[in-house]
Amino acid sequence: MHLIRKPYGSHQGRDIDLYTISNDGGLVVSLTTFGGTITSIRVPDRFGRPINVLQGRASLAEYREDPACLGAVIGRCADCINSASFKIDGVSYALSANCGRHHLHGGFAGFAKKVWEALPIRESRGCGVQLSLTSPDGDEGYPGTVDVQALYLLTPDSRLIVEFTAASDRATAINLTQNLCLNLAGGGPVDEHHLRIHASGHVPVNGERLPLGTLKRVDGTLLDLRAFRSMGLLRADLKEQLGDTGCLSLYFALTNGGDAGTEAAALVHPASGRSVTIRTSQPCLHLRSGFPCCRGEETDDSAPIKGDEAVCLLMQHFPDSPNQRAFPSVILPSGRRYRQSTSFHFQVVSPDRRHGL
Repeated sequence: MHLIRKPYGSHQGRDIDLYTISNDGGLVVSLTTFGGTITSIRVPDRFGRPINVLQGRASLAEYREDPACLGAVIGRCADCINSASFKIDGVSYALSANCGRHHLHGGFAGFAKKVWEALPIRESRGCGVQLSLTSPDGDEGYPGTVDVQALYLLTPDSRLIVEFTAASDRATAINLTQNLCLNLAGGGPVDEHHLRIHASGHVPVNGERLPLGTLKRVDGTLLDLRAFRSMGLLRADLKEQLGDTGCLSLYFALTNGGDAGTEAAALVHPASGRSVTIRTSQPCLHLRSGFPCCRGEETDDSAPIKGDEAVCLLMQHFPDSPNQRAFPSVILPSGRRYRQSTSFHFQVVSPDRRHGL
């Protein structure tokens, strides 16, 4: 296991570092202290040829201006909050409205735009970096001073573990996720990627992509992805629902939500043999793909991965959870500790097995 730190520039007078973690299996993960952003994940194919499979930007300057917050920690609350407001114990809190009249991904300068403190970590599971951040009371309108940690750990068997912990001095809303958008071919259309999601339900949304406050079963519907289906076939099946944009944005209620030891989802690219299996303690998976506003830029080690050439799998709580009584609560009381864990297991699938396809 290897860990290297290099300067990556500066932001508002603070130095930004880039950490690169690698194992003997050829998996190489780079991340920066700006936004807790993972900037690249290099994965070998079945012939041992590595390529970056993560959609990202080319420089710190581009990450600073990136509206999509690619690869970053999203918080305090991932996804949308309707009308940029919510209540705790009857008290209303007005958040920054950075998406029309709504609040999205923590606001104008959420956790994805903050500078984090870093501490290299070596432990029995592997090698990595623990990032820390203090979000002050009133940050983007949220109550309470919150101390947050994000642990990135690479294991010898090629698991990237992302663990979030947080505590607040006042009750507040917390819903953290890592915004990873993947293309296991390293670029090009994702139609030949195969996806499986262990979800028994999904979240219907309105025209503004806000939840209707209910869960619906996926049984017998086009959204039943409990068996592998290609992204191309999924798009074709949902063509009428997607409209002219062709953009996927779907929320799934994970069958084993809360159990980080069981598979939540798997993505496979049969041609290269690359696959990733995801396990998480989070209850919801947000599947996004086909958004041209999230185009990536060319990096040193691969062709550009564009927004419509990536599959984004965000492990999180449900959208607008602070305002939805039917969903698990994201309110963190004072004195309680927030904990969530997600692992991304990168493997090579043999041509004769192909991950059960």
